Amino acid sequence: MKQLITAVAAILVSTASFAQFQVSASTGYAMSSAGMQLGTTTTTTSTENNCGSYGEGSNVQIRGTYFLNEKFGLDLSVGYLHGADQTINKTSIPTVAEVNAVARARAFGASASMVYNFTENFYGRIGALLKIGGKTEAVISNKSYFTDAQASAQNLPSGSYSETNYVEDYHGHFPLGFVGALGYSFDLDENFALFVEAEYYGISLKRKDSEITEFNTDIVLPDGTVAVAGFYSLDNLPTPTGSATDVYRTTTYVDELSHAEAAAQAQAPDSDHTKKLSQKVPYSSFGLNFGVTYKFSGSKK
Repeated sequence: MKQLITAVAAILVSTASFAQFQVSASTGYAMSSAGMQLGTTTTTTSTENNCGSYGEGSNVQIRGTYFLNEKFGLDLSVGYLHGADQTINKTSIPTVAEVNAVARARAFGASASMVYNFTENFYGRIGALLKIGGKTEAVISNKSYFTDAQASAQNLPSGSYSETNYVEDYHGHFPLGFVGALGYSFDLDENFALFVEAEYYGISLKRKDSEITEFNTDIVLPDGTVAVAGFYSLDNLPTPTGSATDVYRTTTYVDELSHAEAAAQAQAPDSDHTKKLSQKVPYSSFGLNFGVTYKFSGSKK
């Protein structure tokens, strides 16, 4: 027992003699690495897939690293992703419909990694990534033209249309992913250093629920004059009719939907239309970060 205690004490003393704590702050930009389908672009002649990842965009990170010795360290970080717009629906069919819908991530994440110094300047990180908060925000603008019969029934001139603008926030289950990075650090003095690193995120998010947070529909004349403002609003959503154009303020995403539930949704206006099959959306990315590190002195020998 005494030998074991002596050995453990020796290891702790040896570790403490090399121990060093440092903090860093960085910013950067990441590009999509998943390339999964997010939506479509439709014209009168064709329909094209839009691929990408919600992980694309700018980010900021704050990181704390504790080095056990000159080579190995443990790293904890938190960050925020301000995602770039991703086209989920772009439709342009003159006199029928025009849709411009984009979605973007607004997400907070955290990671726990192991750091290894290959040389005095080059290092690598590998660890686990977790999204801890935020949302995927969809911003939709939909211009739908009335048929001549519909316009006549509402005493509107031919060419009139409804223009709907709304925002829907999507939330997901907490996912677990992978993070890896290779970087180069350049010491400015004993305490400060600059670094640049290439970083990879491998992660997907499973949708849990969504909520419409803004909604407005205007009736517009052919010359652009608003005939009826606020025809529909967040407090006065279109009455469900059992069709694909229904609007529901909240939606829950589930792993299983029975055939009876699916048939009821397609046929009965008063059935539960607030459930949809869940899906995974990509957040994977490859980016470049630039930052500054402060090394606390006093513990390194």
